[in-house]
Amino acid sequence: MIHEEAKSNLREAGKSLAVQALTYVGSDPERARPIFEHVGLGPQSLRATAGSPGFLAAVLEHVASDEALLIAFAAEQGVSTPPRSTRAPGVAGGGRERESP
Repeated sequence: MIHEEAKSNLREAGKSLAVQALTYVGSDPERARPIFEHVGLGPQSLRATAGSPGFLAAVLEHVASDEALLIAFAAEQGVSTPPRSTRAPGVAGGGRERESP
């Protein structure tokens, strides 16, 4: 039973994070336009779709796929981000891995 409770808690935490991301993205028309175009929604159909797991997952994927947006969202939520060099090994040097001396 504990396993099911943990899964339920994770599911609720993920949904809460996705709703926060949707609120953040939706608060600025320039941030909102790409995700709405990607999923084929307009402002009129957003209310009916906003709570669906598939749409919330798409919002999280969209935010995670745009590093600048992800960092801005994290800052808005009060979450610190690791230094760039620790986020993406090999990318800090222009996408090429450095040779070992």
